[in-house]
Amino acid sequence: MRIDDVDLEVQREPFARPFGFKGGYFHEKWNAVVRLRGEQGGEVYGVGGLAVLWSDAVVFAQHTETGGNLLMLAVLERALQDVRGNAFSDPVAMTHSIFPAVHEYAVAVTRHAGLRRTFTRNALVALDNAAWLLFAAERDAGRLDELIPAASRPALAERQARLAMVPLVSYTLPLSDVERLLASGAFFLKIKIGQPGREEEMLAKDQARLLEIHERARDCRTDMTACGYPLYYLDANQRYTKKETLLRLLAFADKAGMADRIALIEEPFAEELDISVGDIPARIAADESLHDADDVQAKAARGYSAIAIKPAGKTLSTAFEMAAAAHAQNLPCYVADNGCVPLLVDWNKNVAARLPAFPGVSCGIMESNGPETYPNWEEQLARHPCPAASWLRPESGMFTLDATFYERSGGMFEPPEFFAGCFRRVGPAEK
Repeated sequence: MRIDDVDLEVQREPFARPFGFKGGYFHEKWNAVVRLRGEQGGEVYGVGGLAVLWSDAVVFAQHTETGGNLLMLAVLERALQDVRGNAFSDPVAMTHSIFPAVHEYAVAVTRHAGLRRTFTRNALVALDNAAWLLFAAERDAGRLDELIPAASRPALAERQARLAMVPLVSYTLPLSDVERLLASGAFFLKIKIGQPGREEEMLAKDQARLLEIHERARDCRTDMTACGYPLYYLDANQRYTKKETLLRLLAFADKAGMADRIALIEEPFAEELDISVGDIPARIAADESLHDADDVQAKAARGYSAIAIKPAGKTLSTAFEMAAAAHAQNLPCYVADNGCVPLLVDWNKNVAARLPAFPGVSCGIMESNGPETYPNWEEQLARHPCPAASWLRPESGMFTLDATFYERSGGMFEPPEFFAGCFRRVGPAEK
């Protein structure tokens, strides 16, 4: 796979309301769009959503929202210059080859010596996606199953017929929207905790928010979960600094009658705290603290019992490697969103569909929060390469995945005309 030429554009999508987590808020999604041309003359387009606050809260706090996105784009631009004119055996090899120098550059431009590697991985998503499409085109591959590395195939051997759509209940999502989600059949809610404020204030806010959500979901029933009720997935985004505080939250949940509804708690503690979680009476999952496959084994040793796989957050190449590492450790996996646009939702869906059912649920699960996040979600769905596909819109809280979904790999190999239209139609000689 030789990359002869590269190009980069950005597309911006405003949110319906400020998107709050990690004690902060941002207001729009920047989608990087990469165009690659191979030595055979083929042209492909990769898309990647930028997530500065999620990937490194320090960078987000030290810059304007626009400035943080520009820094991440600068990292991607550096990576594009590193791959231009070079050949790689496959996209995984490409990512391994360029990552050390690109991350060193990212540390320099952000002036943050402790920059999380997840920041750099997030910057590389659009390039990695385009590389997989170029790799596929040069081998006449038209399905994801033809591209999954051999080491990752045992971890991605399932073919789920249904996926639970896990909507996001952010700090600011109105309770009327929570009620609407439950009425539509949602049975697995992702709830952002770790609200703004110091530890005690944060805990009080989190307790109040959980209680008001539970009061809406308490009497809802479903046959899709082992307990017969909707489940809660709490995402703290590393905001808790003490194990004792998290235990107090769980004690509150137990007293309120919702402890058996908490299916997992994601990233309660900052990774530098190095807290073991095996004695916490809940399934604790790792997300942004997982920077590569080696981290999976380290988290398992600290008592973590699930991991989030993020093809659209850390690259498909890294997702393949993390899924294989989790399978070796017998850790359940699930796919989480980053405020993805529909095209990237289906890149995520392709991986989620191939993972085993999550414990306590009779199907696979995948966070997808587009309808809650964007005011123009239906317009965005119309831009998808397969706008009429049955798998795009959930029913009764689930995506239904038929044979066509697997045959077309969720449309990931079909030209994304909307994003291709972001570029001026010029050739290399005209630049």
